[in-house]
Amino acid sequence: MRLGIMLAPLLLGACAGSYEAPRLTEKQTAELEKALAGKVPGEKVSCVSMQPQGSFRAISGNIVLYKMSNRLIYKNELIGSCPGLTRGDTMIIRPFGSQYCRGDIARSADLTIGMTTGSCALGDFIPYRAPGK
Repeated sequence: MRLGIMLAPLLLGACAGSYEAPRLTEKQTAELEKALAGKVPGEKVSCVSMQPQGSFRAISGNIVLYKMSNRLIYKNELIGSCPGLTRGDTMIIRPFGSQYCRGDIARSADLTIGMTTGSCALGDFIPYRAPGK
């Protein structure tokens, strides 16, 4: 019994640690740089409009790009990690309105077997725009 009491603070301390996002591989870094090449980052925003032409693309289990057009891409660093995204799983987002917002829950799912492979939340959106002519 004493051992359990003595270990309790250690176990709680382990849970209270901060989350550190996994580092990108060389391939992921190159893919991210290529996607954002020639674009200038702007101020982060908490929400973006859902657009019919918009599409999400996973760079890693914790970074996704939301492409609005060839001139505008939003980078989103997920809160937590959806590791299935790196294997090509589908990202499913449940927004609470007509916008994608920080805190919206996202899941990665393998649709071939019908299984959820991860759960995370959207972070802030950083716009990357092509400079004006």
